[in-house]
Amino acid sequence: MNQMQISVFGAGAWGTALAQAFADTHQVTLWARDAAHIEALRTERENRRYLPGLPLHPELQLTSDFDAAARSADLHLVVTPLSGLRSTTRALHRLKPDTPLIWACKGLEAGSARLPHEIVFEELGADAPCGVLTGPSFAAEVARGLPAAVTIASADPEFASHWVNSLHQPLLRLYANTDVIGCEIGGAIKNVMAIASGVSDGMGFGLNARAALITRGLAEIARLAEALGGKPETLMGLAGMGDLILTCTGDLSRNRRVGLALAEGKTLDDILRDLGHVAEGVSTAREVTAMAERVGVDMPICSAVNALLHEGHVAREVVEQLLARDPKHE
Repeated sequence: MNQMQISVFGAGAWGTALAQAFADTHQVTLWARDAAHIEALRTERENRRYLPGLPLHPELQLTSDFDAAARSADLHLVVTPLSGLRSTTRALHRLKPDTPLIWACKGLEAGSARLPHEIVFEELGADAPCGVLTGPSFAAEVARGLPAAVTIASADPEFASHWVNSLHQPLLRLYANTDVIGCEIGGAIKNVMAIASGVSDGMGFGLNARAALITRGLAEIARLAEALGGKPETLMGLAGMGDLILTCTGDLSRNRRVGLALAEGKTLDDILRDLGHVAEGVSTAREVTAMAERVGVDMPICSAVNALLHEGHVAREVVEQLLARDPKHE
């Protein structure tokens, strides 16, 4: 494997975890906008804000100099929240336009409902060398070097294959895919389903209810992906079922914790303040509900979560509405 210079943009939990994973075999620079945050990482050799207790890789470089990080890289890896993808991509294109780009952001853009690849295409053009990294992966476990498997999807199969082979690690296995839409829909909506799962668990509905919710949630995700041009079989893989199961059941899931807190009767503002991280499912719930209505896809769980988050409904009311739906064929 040839050593490359990788610049990771975004020093949150997931950006730091990916930088850690790739630093064993590549020269990796981790960038953050906040110079004080970078200085704390450099001094403490630990990301105490997002991954406390995990020492940073000794070879990992740290910077708040965006231009230098962009110009030195063989690969731009964008791991900002989705709200930062557009501005980061635009700035990277201005500085070094031909550098391959991979993003690891999940969700739908607030206000436009754009998927990540649509944002990137608007900024770089549809022929840009780019792809998405997604799949079931809690940052804390990846940063600790525990095994995980994720997907790199690109409309260009050669791009996906090249970067899977270049970035593959013994403990971070990578798989190639060409269904960008299916992978991104899976990665976005599983966060909404995780909020629903947290509500169900928080209300004490049990494991049977959780299994039913995950299964029916997967059906919703697959319906929307197919309506948008994705492949239903993609949702049976890492970017769909794998990510959904992890996020709906794992205690490290931020979105599941939002649902658990909602079931306790806490307000959304208080929940998000206490969380200290971005929970992409909160904004995605509104966007996906509107999208489903536009394309004529029935997504009752997503609609219920949106009603709970953004329309003033309470958890028990939303659950009762879901349970009152007419029986149907599976």
